[in-house]
Amino acid sequence: MRAIIVSKDVAVLDLSFNQFSGSIPAGMGNCSALRVLKAGHNHLSGLLPDELFNATSLEYLSFPNNGLQGLLDGAQIMKLRNLVNLDLGGNRLNGKIPESIGQLKRLEGLHLNNNNMFGDLPSALSNCTNIITIDLEGNNFSGGLHKVNFFNLLNLKALDLLYNNFTGTIPESIYSCSNLMALRLSSNNLHGQLSPRIRNLKSLVFLSLGANNFTNITNTLQILKNCRNLTSLLIGSSYKGEAMPEDDTIDGFRNLRVLSITDCSLSGKIPLWLSKLKNLEMLFLNRNQLSGPIPAWIKNLTSLFLLDLASNNLTGELPTALMEMPMLRTEKTASHLDPRVFELPIYLAHSFQYRIDTTFKKTLDLGHNNLTGVIPQEIVQLKSLEKLNLSFNSLSGEIPQQLSKLTNLQVLDLSSNHLTGAIPSALNNLHFLSEFNVSHNDLEGPIPNGGQLSTFPSSSFDGNPKLCGIMISKLCGLAEAPHVSVTSTEQTVKRVTFVIAFGAFFGIGVLYDQMVLSRYFG
Repeated sequence: MRAIIVSKDVAVLDLSFNQFSGSIPAGMGNCSALRVLKAGHNHLSGLLPDELFNATSLEYLSFPNNGLQGLLDGAQIMKLRNLVNLDLGGNRLNGKIPESIGQLKRLEGLHLNNNNMFGDLPSALSNCTNIITIDLEGNNFSGGLHKVNFFNLLNLKALDLLYNNFTGTIPESIYSCSNLMALRLSSNNLHGQLSPRIRNLKSLVFLSLGANNFTNITNTLQILKNCRNLTSLLIGSSYKGEAMPEDDTIDGFRNLRVLSITDCSLSGKIPLWLSKLKNLEMLFLNRNQLSGPIPAWIKNLTSLFLLDLASNNLTGELPTALMEMPMLRTEKTASHLDPRVFELPIYLAHSFQYRIDTTFKKTLDLGHNNLTGVIPQEIVQLKSLEKLNLSFNSLSGEIPQQLSKLTNLQVLDLSSNHLTGAIPSALNNLHFLSEFNVSHNDLEGPIPNGGQLSTFPSSSFDGNPKLCGIMISKLCGLAEAPHVSVTSTEQTVKRVTFVIAFGAFFGIGVLYDQMVLSRYFG
């Protein structure tokens, strides 16, 4: 960044979201009236200059998502006694958080996420009694959490320690933070059982404990049912090899909208107590060892629009109850579910961070189970379904023509089953289909060409020796592959053109897929 001439009387300087590069220029420290300095989302590099810390009136110092390097100098940071918000997330900082951070008595927001920092948390952090948000996600911090006296941090609303190397148990002092709304301790090396004192967190709405070494999932759920305001609960990749609780007394969670108990290798059946979660919108039970049939009561979860039961040992046929799921039959959206449900800052009244919205597809994922029977004709009722995965089961029969009526489908995976017959040419009408796979079945005949199916690679059709067509470079002899009519193609072009024009006019961007959940669920 070239030198910037800034008047000493300037109070607010916001250079965020530009293309600035190079180091932070000299002169900022001479701005005695400067209270707010933001230059996030640029290409800045180098060290934080010592001279910058001479701007002792600074209340907000924000340089997220750049390439800044070096240490957070304790002797310099303590000069900024008026600092309210420090955001240096998404850089390349290393070293420890200095003990002098405790000198910042006015500090409300500490954002050092996604750097290369390490070491224990400083005990002096306990002196920042006005702190509201602590975001240290994505570093190499280690040691126990007991070194911070959370008894003093009564204003704390969000604590994010995702993707670090913390060890030990959750300190009891955390449960004294009565204003805590969001707690994310996922992807560390914590162990032990959850304390009953967590029920003291009456304001808690978001809890993520996954990818640790916690034990006794039954005890965990029995305790957490008392957290009446909880809307998102993510506890996957822990409780390894235990049994799925079937205790009917697990009857809390009245406000729960997102539940993830993934990758725990839990045995047992899909429990009945889940049927009581009337506000549930997303349910992830994938990567366990659950057995038995898919229960019919699933249709009674009237707000459920995303069901992921993949990679279990479920048996039986596809129940017609699945075809009666209200949110998959209607164009209605789950409007009250904030699409940033996995991002902690949404739980704060005020945030100075820039965030990217995410969206979640209406999904039915039953892949990698032992389901049998045919794909029911009633599947046509799921008019708003966007993702259907039935791969790696033992389904038989033909691909239903009715699938072509699911015009919102973006993902259709029927691979690795025992499906027979021809690929319906009407599937070419699924104009929004971006992923398609029918490989490793026993399909036969020509692959319909001239439409949407022509856009997919040959691997989408592998393992079906009786198929032929130009997509797999195998001639069909005298019989030609079904072709989409010119009229149909013209209509498709007009429709796609309208969609592109509509999106360009209203500024609709591409929203990335919900499977960033591997990040959120950690």
